[in-house]
Amino acid sequence: MTVPLTGLPGILSVDHVGIAVPDLDAAIQLHTEVFGGTLVHREHNADQEIDEAMIRVGPAPSDGADTGTQLQLIAPASPSSTIAKFLDRNGPGLQQLAFRVADLDAATRALRAAGLRLLYDEPRRGTADSLINFVHPKDAGGVLVELVQPAAR
Repeated sequence: MTVPLTGLPGILSVDHVGIAVPDLDAAIQLHTEVFGGTLVHREHNADQEIDEAMIRVGPAPSDGADTGTQLQLIAPASPSSTIAKFLDRNGPGLQQLAFRVADLDAATRALRAAGLRLLYDEPRRGTADSLINFVHPKDAGGVLVELVQPAAR
């Protein structure tokens, strides 16, 4: 049984929406050339066995920071990755909703205190050296919810 939260401490905004894709280059082309997004970051994450790209939607913030909502395109880097298994089970499409938080430790403590399960005992490294954790989909209305604390700049 979960205890209702009156607002998770430190949620700043929606950080990104994750989309599982079988071909990262083709997905980047679709979201930049067709939909007009801007590729702002691309990396290989060996820990998660994925290749990923962050696509900014809309104009760049006036301060030059990549703080707006983005699309995260996620492709498997190995057949044993979680994303490869997701694609085998569901096909390409929406995989997660990520909230940007000011303090990942405080947010995870609050969620655990409310009775929600997190996938990792400790934060893991995410895109661009951010810290991440996930709320179990069964505790979040069927949605995989990611919490992202951006790396200090």
